Amino acid sequence: MTTLIDKPITTAPTNTTVPVRSVSVADAVRQSFTMGYRGLLKIRHNPEQLFDVVLQPIIFTLMFTYIFGGALAGSVHDYLPIIIPGILVQTVIVTSIVTGTQLREDMDKGVFDRFRSLPIARISPLAGALLADVVRYLIATVITFVVGIAMGWRPDALGVLGATLLVITCSFAVSWIFAFMGTIMKKASAVQGISMLILFPLTFMSNAFVQPETMPGWMQSFVNVNPISHLVSAVRELTNNGHIGMHVVWSLVGAAIIIAIMAPLTVKSYMRNA
Repeated sequence: MTTLIDKPITTAPTNTTVPVRSVSVADAVRQSFTMGYRGLLKIRHNPEQLFDVVLQPIIFTLMFTYIFGGALAGSVHDYLPIIIPGILVQTVIVTSIVTGTQLREDMDKGVFDRFRSLPIARISPLAGALLADVVRYLIATVITFVVGIAMGWRPDALGVLGATLLVITCSFAVSWIFAFMGTIMKKASAVQGISMLILFPLTFMSNAFVQPETMPGWMQSFVNVNPISHLVSAVRELTNNGHIGMHVVWSLVGAAIIIAIMAPLTVKSYMRNA
C-alpha cells in the first residue's frame, strides 16, 4: 500500500495539477536513514561538532567528583554512584539541543529548499536529523560510563545497558522539543540560548548532584516532580543495583507523552516552514 507524503501542487492560473511524488512508507523510512547518514557525514567532516559530547562528560565528571565528592558524600568513591548517573543525564539531555540548532542552521542556509526538489519524502530530512543525533547521545553515554569506571565506579553490567537505552530513548523524545523550536525560531543562536535557559534549571534543580533533603522545602517540591529527577533516579537504580523500578516506568511514560505531543507539532511546523 502506498502512502502519499506530499500533497498535490495546483497552479491557480491554469487550474491543472502537477503530478505528485508518490512515496511509500518503506521508502520514507529508507530515505530518513539516508538523511541520518548525511548527518553522520557532517560530523565526520566537522569533528569539532563532537567536542561537547566528548569533553563535557569528562570535564564535568572530574570537576564535580573531586570538588564536591568529599563534602557531599564523604569521599570521591562514595560520590561516584550518585554523580555519574547525574552527569550522564545532564550531558545527554543537553546534547539534544543540537538537534534544534542544526535544524535551524540548515533551514537558514536553504538546505531544505534543495531537498524539496528531490523525489523524496519531505519528512525524511527532519527524521534523518533526529536519527543522526542518536549517535551523539550514544557517544556521550559511553564516554561518561568509561570515565566513571576509570575513576573506580563499578556499575551493574546489565544495568549499564538498560540505562543506555533509557537515556537515549528519553533524549530522543526531548530532541523533538528542540526540533520544534528550531522550526519556529528565526536564528540558531536563539534556539540554543532559550534551550539552555530551560534545561539548566531543570538539571540543576534536580537530584542529579545533591540529595533533595539538603534543599529548601519549596525547592524539594519541584525536585520531586521534576522529570529529570525521575530519569536520574532510574539510571541510578539500573546502574547501581540492576533494578527496574517505577522511576524507569515514569521516565518511559514521560518520553512517550513528549513524542505524542511534540512530534505532530514539529512535523506540522516543519512542513509549513521548511
